[in-house]
Amino acid sequence: MSDSLDSRVTVADIAAEAGVSRATVSKVLNGRSDVSPATRSQIETLLATRGYVPTKRTKRPLHLPLPRAAARRGGLLELVVNDAGSPWSAEMIRGAELEARSARVGIVVSVLAPGHGQQWLEDIADRAPGGIVLALSELTPADHSRIAKLGLPAVLVDPVGDADGTIPSIGAGNWGGGMAAAKHLVDLGHRRVGIITGPMRLLCSQARLAGYRAALERAGIALDDDLVQHGDFHYGSGFEKAQALLDRPRPPTAIFAGNDEEALGVYAAIQERGLRVPFDVSVVGFDDVPMAQWMAPPLTTVRQPIAKMAALAVRSLLGHQDGTEMTEGRVELSTKLVVRSSTHSPG
Repeated sequence: MSDSLDSRVTVADIAAEAGVSRATVSKVLNGRSDVSPATRSQIETLLATRGYVPTKRTKRPLHLPLPRAAARRGGLLELVVNDAGSPWSAEMIRGAELEARSARVGIVVSVLAPGHGQQWLEDIADRAPGGIVLALSELTPADHSRIAKLGLPAVLVDPVGDADGTIPSIGAGNWGGGMAAAKHLVDLGHRRVGIITGPMRLLCSQARLAGYRAALERAGIALDDDLVQHGDFHYGSGFEKAQALLDRPRPPTAIFAGNDEEALGVYAAIQERGLRVPFDVSVVGFDDVPMAQWMAPPLTTVRQPIAKMAALAVRSLLGHQDGTEMTEGRVELSTKLVVRSSTHSPG
């Protein structure tokens, strides 16, 4: 075999010669049991005779697959996120890595930019991980179909789009969290409560807004569309949308931000006007990422068990490798309001 990278034998080459899918070759490399003995023998022979060598980043054995138990100890799982730099993603990576490390499994983190094509799935197939944690904003029906064709176990983690039920998903109680945030502000005496949502194409954003509305309706407070601003879960939108709310003829006395990063932008907008959190404007966030307790003042927020969701997803994939079937459908973990110093009665 030539030393040139261009001549490296790939999973696609082995699959084409064997007349099988790349996913089937990936299963053999992973030590998966759901491949017929004849097909497995054929693929193993090709891997050895063609001199298949995985790319360095996979750190896999040079040719023959490991038995399942050994593959689990030395294998890889793939974690796919939209933005590795966000506080939410950092918690997701932390939870997945801690759980995987205890099982002596590595985590490969892939960042999937908006407007992705099919290449990311081809890259995953070439790495042949033992499973995929999809911590993505949304997946198209075409993405679901392509993931199924990989033949790899996969778990979706919030925030996700409208899952079709074919891939197990793990999430949190967004509606209940939104209601708890708004109810806390109402119970303090606020009657003009603004909200800055996340992207409204996401179910988690829709659910948090619905919970906010339910809390106001239950308290007999008329909904005011002027107090609803749609953001994108980032600092900039928190700042911009808070400015818009504070420009209202009757500005809100409290703001519920769609996540903690937006809440940080809300703080900046309030302080730029010489106002104080919480005495002039109360603020509640969502997620309870580590920075929430370091903000000045520390942020009241809805704790979403982000790291726990990631750990549970990894645990599900490892269990699948050990022969445990993954249950289809959705597992929903509870959220909890964490009261700190950013909320106070109005005035």
